[in-house]
Amino acid sequence: MTSPDPSRPRRRLPVATVAGALLALTLFVGTAAAHGGSLGASGRESISVPTWLLLLTGGGAVGASFLLSSFVTDRLLVRQIHGWGRDAVVPGRRVAVRVGQIVGLAGLAVVLVVGFLGPTAALANLGLLLVWVGWWAGFTMTTYLVGNAWPVVNPWRTLTSAVPTLDRPYPERLGAWPSVVGLLALIWLEVVSPLADDPRLLATVVVGYSAFTLAGAVVFGPDRWFGSVDPVARVFRYYGRVAPLTRDDETGRLRLRLPGSALTDARLVDGLDEVAFVVALVWVTTYDGLVATPLWREFARGVVGLGVPPVVLYPAALVVGYLAFFGAYWLAAVGARRLADTYVSPAVLARRFAPPLLAIAAGYHLAHYLEYFVSLAPAALSVLLTPLAGPASGEVAVAVIPGWFGALNMSFVLLGHLLAIWVAHAAAFDRFPGRLQAVRSQYTFTFVMVCYTMTSLWIVSRPSVTPPFL
Repeated sequence: MTSPDPSRPRRRLPVATVAGALLALTLFVGTAAAHGGSLGASGRESISVPTWLLLLTGGGAVGASFLLSSFVTDRLLVRQIHGWGRDAVVPGRRVAVRVGQIVGLAGLAVVLVVGFLGPTAALANLGLLLVWVGWWAGFTMTTYLVGNAWPVVNPWRTLTSAVPTLDRPYPERLGAWPSVVGLLALIWLEVVSPLADDPRLLATVVVGYSAFTLAGAVVFGPDRWFGSVDPVARVFRYYGRVAPLTRDDETGRLRLRLPGSALTDARLVDGLDEVAFVVALVWVTTYDGLVATPLWREFARGVVGLGVPPVVLYPAALVVGYLAFFGAYWLAAVGARRLADTYVSPAVLARRFAPPLLAIAAGYHLAHYLEYFVSLAPAALSVLLTPLAGPASGEVAVAVIPGWFGALNMSFVLLGHLLAIWVAHAAAFDRFPGRLQAVRSQYTFTFVMVCYTMTSLWIVSRPSVTPPFL
């Protein structure tokens, strides 16, 4: 329960400032070539759309969804929607778990063997395609669209569960911060190195990651390591909360719920360190697309021309951009406390409203990688039968993506943000007893989500180019 403080003057949202900021964002850009995911390599034609119209439409849709959810729904309806669920029965569960573990171990073996011994051409190497197309694109999409199967498929967890562990106490003060640093480091390595094109380098990185992960899991135990430290396991665990098929924390049973319903669980994000990871997950996907835009290419060339080496520019941009994203989110939490006129601290509000950002991350990942997956899946299939020699015909098949895929990618971004608005609305009703207080607490978070929406739409609408100096 929270009570207003009569001694503190009420603060009103600076509507003119917010509107001016949104308008400024749309005036400093030109015409968008709507093409979809920035990693796509298709040769389809682009559909020219005025960028100001694209961004205003997307931002307006998110803002309108906030108004609709705030003034049309009530607490009872929200409780009924998020309380709906059915127990999911998985026939042959033990067999399915065993098959998943075998698939994970086999996949790791393929990445290492084919990565070191297979063809050096990127599109002819099954190990490289398996990592980027099959795992990071395809498997990740199933995690937030269906459910999180990574605890079963994870080959490193399977290996450590079969050997004795030391189970040393994990330093509680570290919390999830190692996973935040690990996620940023992995994305930085992906961007600044030819990791997506060099099978030998990729296999070497996997060996190093495997050694580090196995050592940590043996020292601290697999449950603690993959629950707190490993960034990959945390990414999949958070993405899995967006999916309709989730595991009940109390009973351990699989539950079928409406997509995003599990994001309203109060203890999903429990600490500032976990808030930092959620924001990092949103930012790294944005950063991955941003460095492939023509605007970044021109900016990077200008900065390097001034004497700043790329080895400094790219990690600096990664850190500065992350701090900007985190700072904007923290300011939203501070503003929410003032507008809601509550004693609840900004840290508590930051934790409560962080899970909706996972829906944004999932929507942008889908827009970023679906085209990539569809275009390169035939290449993976063509080298499947002859992994060490490459395709039998000597040619790698790549699907041609139709132009309407660009509009589809835009819709994924919007759907992710609309789901985030709804989840934030449900979280506000759960946190505050009064309707007006719950609605007012969402103003600043909605503004931040609108800015995230417009940024994501702008990146997705840009042509994809090769980042310079890499």
